[in-house]
Amino acid sequence: MSDDEPNPQEVEEEEEEEEEEGEEVTDLSNSDVCTKYQEAAKIVNLALTGLVGQIKAGAKVLDLCEFGHTVIHNAAQKLFTKKVNGQAIERGVAFPVCVSVNDVVCNYSPLSSEERDPLKAGDVVKIDLGCHIDGYISVAAHTVVVPDEDGSVKVEPEMGNVAVCAYNAMLIAAKAIAAGAKNNDVTLAVERVANAYDVKPITSARMHQMKRYVLDGIKEIALKAPTTEEIERGEQLAECEFEQNEVYAVDVAMSTGDGNARPQDLRITVFKRNVETQYLLKMKAARSLLGEVDKKFPTLPFSLRHLEDVRQARLGLNECIQHGLLQPYPCLHDHSGLVAHFKCTVLLLPSGTAKITGLDLPSYFTTDKTPDEETANVLKQLDEEAAKKAARKAAKKNKKKKKNKALEPTQEKNDALKLEETREREKVGHVMTSRKRERWEMERYKISTGIRRLRSILSQNRIERWSGGIGTNKEKYHT
Repeated sequence: MSDDEPNPQEVEEEEEEEEEEGEEVTDLSNSDVCTKYQEAAKIVNLALTGLVGQIKAGAKVLDLCEFGHTVIHNAAQKLFTKKVNGQAIERGVAFPVCVSVNDVVCNYSPLSSEERDPLKAGDVVKIDLGCHIDGYISVAAHTVVVPDEDGSVKVEPEMGNVAVCAYNAMLIAAKAIAAGAKNNDVTLAVERVANAYDVKPITSARMHQMKRYVLDGIKEIALKAPTTEEIERGEQLAECEFEQNEVYAVDVAMSTGDGNARPQDLRITVFKRNVETQYLLKMKAARSLLGEVDKKFPTLPFSLRHLEDVRQARLGLNECIQHGLLQPYPCLHDHSGLVAHFKCTVLLLPSGTAKITGLDLPSYFTTDKTPDEETANVLKQLDEEAAKKAARKAAKKNKKKKKNKALEPTQEKNDALKLEETREREKVGHVMTSRKRERWEMERYKISTGIRRLRSILSQNRIERWSGGIGTNKEKYHT
């Protein structure tokens, strides 16, 4: 091989470098990705706050679900409207709005033909939803109690206890999910909180890693350590370690009963396309359903309510489920006790773990029980961090307010400026009037002068004609 010919190995290395340079970075090391997660989180919190305000006696679950869906969709469509490489950025609902009441733990998003009784005062309502910007997902869940007509809320002591436990367990888990920690450490922390408040975690609820267009990632966190029987059946989760720039959904549900939530009579309406499975369907209705799902909801969960023809979709649903093309999200029930459900999204940033979704615990949830010492210390640390953050935010807001106030003139300055402006206008108006008068007089003078000149010229012409006429007559007379 001559010196001028390129080395094949060098060519391959250059091609690999070009591919690496052109590959899109989809984790939190990319600031744009971080921004999209945070913008999606703002929409989630907005929708959650709006739904909490809509929950009252007489409200219908279907109306609440549609309200939340509309808020998320409309808010997401206002962001990132600029096209990238000629294509619009996908954004909208990442998980259908679910409103689960009393014994229903999660995943209830009814069809219009299967609406249950309206909410009544004292009902325990669990809200679950998600939003994505360009496939980057933020999720949240919240638990509230339907107030009376006068706005007061009556909460049973057991309900207050389980709600406080679930919320604190979510905070503890979010704090424990940090780069270098392991999923088993988080499980032990959640169990410690549950034992302190004497409640049981919902065993079927799990926390998941989230990636672009992936709601349930490979890395999972259980709320409860597996029993010996579960280990023998191979149901134990694989141990994993958290890494920087990852994103997790911290999902916690607690029960005053046994914690074994199971599917029951409510129809499953939430599904997700299993992109790894392919099958040649036989029924026309099933093929039509799968085609619509691949077009509208290719990766993220959806509700049957948002399909064009729900009746036809239900005809082809069973075949799609049987062959693993669609993954169902069943409505879980727990009749053994009262249930509380909270969820938030955390980002594992270089500066630490950041919780970006979720609302504060309602003040009417209280308990007489106290957490263990380790949990109490962590909660105290979180409160101090939240107080410092609020103080910095307030200081920044006050600084901005003072700056704007300094830039804005006072009332006296405003009055002086208005008076000066009025005088200037009057002065300008007077000057303009004087100038107009001068111009008018000048025009009048020109016109009168012109008239006089014209009269002088005309009279002179008459005299000349008259004089000329007389001279002619004289000559004629003498002749």
